[in-house]
Amino acid sequence: MDDPRSLAKRAAAARAVEELAPGLRIALGTGSTAAELLRAIAGRFGRPAPFDCVASSRATEELAQSLGLPIRPLKPEDRFDLMLDGADEVTPSLDLTKGGGGALFREKFLARLSRRVVILVDDSKLVRHLGDSHAIPVEVVPFARPVLAHRWAEDGWTVTWRSDAEGRPFVTDNGNEILDLRPPRGLEDPAEVDQRLGRIEGVVETGLFCGMADRVVIGHPDGTTDELRRPDR
Repeated sequence: MDDPRSLAKRAAAARAVEELAPGLRIALGTGSTAAELLRAIAGRFGRPAPFDCVASSRATEELAQSLGLPIRPLKPEDRFDLMLDGADEVTPSLDLTKGGGGALFREKFLARLSRRVVILVDDSKLVRHLGDSHAIPVEVVPFARPVLAHRWAEDGWTVTWRSDAEGRPFVTDNGNEILDLRPPRGLEDPAEVDQRLGRIEGVVETGLFCGMADRVVIGHPDGTTDELRRPDR
């Protein structure tokens, strides 16, 4: 039997897929909810799915290709009608923590190339402040990682060097590493923290996605959904 979170993610994915139209240019996110989305697209549209897609990770690319979704490399002139992705945390103002799947740089890069960003989550991902329930991933250059970890620990963050299932350092598709930062309390101004962390030498990208989501589809274990929309979009 599926666990409640899986059922909720599946409900959010099904809701999002109902609104897709053939011919869209779509940027695809990474993670367990994104995987449910790919399965829902394949189930509704068959093989090959009628979309022009770019993936944010090798994991998403491999799953998409196995399901018959057309995936291609990023082109210089690319702009997307839509990005579909998951999130680790969502606030009422639609700020996000992302990067649990390790693709935060590519996800943010693609989101900035997309006309609309739609986020799919289960209802456990809703928080009052970013950092309330999930660490903030930061992708860093491996050479700089020890210095950055020490600096952030001295600043009061709880710092974890991310490892893979075998206990080895997790390496992103860009060849970098990830430090997961736990704040002493939820972030009151995540945009300011994102900018401050991003200015530090050795930081590639942070998992703070502020002001980027246009809509959040929330799935519940009973199969129902609701949503949040940014008022100005």
